[in-house]
Amino acid sequence: MNLADADRALLIAMRTRGHDPRLEAGAALLSRAGEHAAGWLALGVAGSLLASGSERRRAWRRGVRVVLASYGVNYLVKLAVRRQRPELADLPALAPTVSRLSFPSAHATTSFAAAAAYRRMACPALLYGTAVVVGVTRPYLGVHYPSDVLAGAVLGTIVARTWPQ
Repeated sequence: MNLADADRALLIAMRTRGHDPRLEAGAALLSRAGEHAAGWLALGVAGSLLASGSERRRAWRRGVRVVLASYGVNYLVKLAVRRQRPELADLPALAPTVSRLSFPSAHATTSFAAAAAYRRMACPALLYGTAVVVGVTRPYLGVHYPSDVLAGAVLGTIVARTWPQ
């Protein structure tokens, strides 16, 4: 089995197992919160407004810039790669998307960028745990291949780790 076949097989497994209506509704809600990195940007703005001390405010603002930059870099990669979203017969996507382009997942990119950027101001386990759950919801909802999510996680982490302090 080649990587493309394995990617598709994992996508099918994620679309056909564990689909309770409550889980689907929760995944769709989390997906909407991750649209355009809205939830992560809101966290960063709130953190910068509520932080005590100029160093912490500056760190939160840096995190917001990292999330915005990761979203922009993700879009440029999407335009360059132009991979179409998955289409599975009899398994339509369970969430709307803003474009037909799939690689890499912007939800995963911005989630992992946010986790890396905010990890010194908030609980890293909670941040990364949320990023993983957001990533898993994408193929679960049928809007990304698992490799799109993995690439997004790597891209977001790279952007955050290389962004100037």
